[in-house]
Amino acid sequence: HQPLRWALLHLLLVISDSVAEDSECRQTGYVENPQLFKDGDMMLGGLFSFHSNWIEIEENFMEKPKQLQCISLNFREFQLAQAMRFAIEEINNSSDLLPGISLGYNVYDTCGSNARSIKAALALINGNENDPATLKACTKPAQVQAIMGEASSSPSMAISTVIGPFHIPLISHYATCACLSDKSKYPSFLRTIPSDHYQSRALAHLVKHFGWTWVGAIRSNNDYGNNGMAIFTETALEVGICLEYSLPFFRTDSSEKIQKIIDIIKASTSKVIVAFLANMDLDVIIHKLSANNLTGYQWVGTEAWNFDSQTAKGDANHILDGAIGLYIPKAHVSGLAEFMLDVKPLNSSNDGLFTEFWEALFSCKFKLSQPGEPQRECTGHEDLTGVENIFTDMSHMPIFNNVYKGVYAVAHALHNILECKETCNNSILQQIRKVAFKTKEGDEVYFNENGDPVAKYEIINWQPRTNGHVDFVTVGVYDASLPAEKQMNLQNKSLIWAQRSLQVPVSVCSEQCPPGTRKVLQKGKPVCCHDCILCAEGEISNITDSISCVGCPPEFWSNDRRDACETKEAEFLSYEEMMGSLLTAASLFGTCLTAAVAFIFFRYRKTPLVRANNSELSFLLLFSLTLCFLCSLTFIRRPSEWSCMLRHTAFGITFVLCISCVLGKTMVVLMAFKATLPGENIMKWFGPTQQRLSVLGLTFIQVIICILWLVISPPFPSTNLKEYKDKIILECSLGSAVGFWSVLGYIGLLAVLCFIFAFLARKLPDNFNEAKFITFSMLIFCAVWITFIPAYVSSPGKFSVAVEIFAILASSFGLLICIFVPKCYIMLLKPERNTKKNMMGKGTPKSP
Repeated sequence: HQPLRWALLHLLLVISDSVAEDSECRQTGYVENPQLFKDGDMMLGGLFSFHSNWIEIEENFMEKPKQLQCISLNFREFQLAQAMRFAIEEINNSSDLLPGISLGYNVYDTCGSNARSIKAALALINGNENDPATLKACTKPAQVQAIMGEASSSPSMAISTVIGPFHIPLISHYATCACLSDKSKYPSFLRTIPSDHYQSRALAHLVKHFGWTWVGAIRSNNDYGNNGMAIFTETALEVGICLEYSLPFFRTDSSEKIQKIIDIIKASTSKVIVAFLANMDLDVIIHKLSANNLTGYQWVGTEAWNFDSQTAKGDANHILDGAIGLYIPKAHVSGLAEFMLDVKPLNSSNDGLFTEFWEALFSCKFKLSQPGEPQRECTGHEDLTGVENIFTDMSHMPIFNNVYKGVYAVAHALHNILECKETCNNSILQQIRKVAFKTKEGDEVYFNENGDPVAKYEIINWQPRTNGHVDFVTVGVYDASLPAEKQMNLQNKSLIWAQRSLQVPVSVCSEQCPPGTRKVLQKGKPVCCHDCILCAEGEISNITDSISCVGCPPEFWSNDRRDACETKEAEFLSYEEMMGSLLTAASLFGTCLTAAVAFIFFRYRKTPLVRANNSELSFLLLFSLTLCFLCSLTFIRRPSEWSCMLRHTAFGITFVLCISCVLGKTMVVLMAFKATLPGENIMKWFGPTQQRLSVLGLTFIQVIICILWLVISPPFPSTNLKEYKDKIILECSLGSAVGFWSVLGYIGLLAVLCFIFAFLARKLPDNFNEAKFITFSMLIFCAVWITFIPAYVSSPGKFSVAVEIFAILASSFGLLICIFVPKCYIMLLKPERNTKKNMMGKGTPKSP
């Protein structure tokens, strides 16, 4: 076919050269004649698709292409043409607007064809005399001041591209593609219907309002559907909506392609379908869905079909019941409905078109081919009273109003030009862009810099009635001129959804993640598809659909639901818990036992056994042991500043007092036997006074150490957040570790000295000697405190406190039992051994 193409191109170049050489401008092809016309001082053009389709003709490229044969009469376009005629008649009868000047019109049928639309537009600009041989249209001014139409975006784009350089305004009443707002491409295009830039965004926000984040989409495969869906998709992503599928469709698509669309819808999981479709495309889709029994989907629609009563009537299986979408606000033009239904003046139109229109309108025939045909014969005097069809349906009054406002915009612009007495711009296009007026019904008309009106929509809900009809109920408004948070306003009306449900349908890929979880995207799926993962310990999320969890502050921990931070449980050794209770009981038992021993010693204080064992130091030792038992109670409570300082200092001082007494007793025993040797006068240094001073002196040293510790760096209450993740350990920090280990070290030094001296005195006479018991008690004491160090360091939290208390009690019980229990045994159970004779009799060392 390549040589054929080059031959055709060459032929066209030759023809163009010959035309250029000719002095006359000739029109080629068939002459286009208007279907409706009226003479006037100033002319307006109209482009309407009185037919919605045409017969496909196979071209063989061997002869001149045949003229387009239009089919499928479209009553809606006749209504629009009537609205244009009504506005012109009203202006011509007005004494205020264009007084003394009449407007005329030429209206062409474009048959829904882009090519025919362009040809008709050029005919409106150049004029269309019947004798092409004398045509001089190329040198004449434009025949019309402005063109009203087209209803669709694609032909409007094609026409605007052609007539734009001539600055002839094209004012559309129904072309909504946002692309037409681009003045660099379509400088002469204006419209009286809002741009899809606003409708697409409004649809996305409407879908988001009802929580539908997982939706399907079908669009007309033309400029209207593709551009509108592109803006919807962009906005949907911004507000968190995902499209499971987005399918292009045109009513002339093959059955195989349509079936693929049906199969995709069947396999989908979304329950909401956004339909950016022309009403004729939607009719085909609904028919196919009905054939496949695909019901139960929630439809969201555009102004192209959302208020179309014929679409509702054709929905026999009620697939669209409960649909929700946008439509132009309701309007009323007084006198228009009556004018529209007066069809007699249309008889001045093209005979063939009028005959076809009249026959379709009244279901009759002017000339019956056979007498027996079932249809009745037309008389030409039929009346529309009682006729119900698309032509008598006034539900599209807002669209008729758009045509009405477009005509008035041209009239006002012309009026301003004629009224201009100074130097002003006589361009009709520039004057239309600047017009601002109110219609007789109070509607404001003006255009923004893109040639668009203000965007305002009503939100319409399809509510089926019991008789099978559908009510288009206004349930809200969307006004793009308001601030973003106020643009959508849904009224408190009960909505009906798909399958007549009163509950808002749910259409999500994944359920919302509740507080306490975070979203994790599913691999290979859109962002709306996710899994909900429980927040880790110590982290929370307190909002729905959180993408991350946040950590709690150090003093707090997450609750079980992970949706709030709670104050961590404070852990310390208390009287209420089992371990604290047992240690308290042991401490009190030790105190009582010590008191009982002291009572026994006091009762038997005059007996030889008590007198022989230095009763003064014994009572002081019992007193110090009582303090040792009691000081352990200071560890069992919530740490405070005073309790932290008291517990360690009291423990240190009382234990030094205790060990000092034991050391004193040991030294007295040891020195008493050493003093019996000839020439020894050592007992003068270990009299009662010296014993008291030694005990006080040794204890005073510990007091000094404790005072220095408390002054320089005292213990203080602190919180340990590192040991446990979900707990706060309330403990006493040592302040100065040197001070703490100095206190323990001094106690340990005295205990070691006591152990050494007791060990040296272990072989002295038995009955009078308690050195063995002291040795054994010191052995227990040292063993306890040596094992205490690693246990204390390695024990966490309150257990370290329990280890320290255990060490205090164990060493105290060791001293009490080892030193005093044997003596109590003799005093209570073996009184015969508690005599001076028995004491003295056994005092002589045994001979070998």
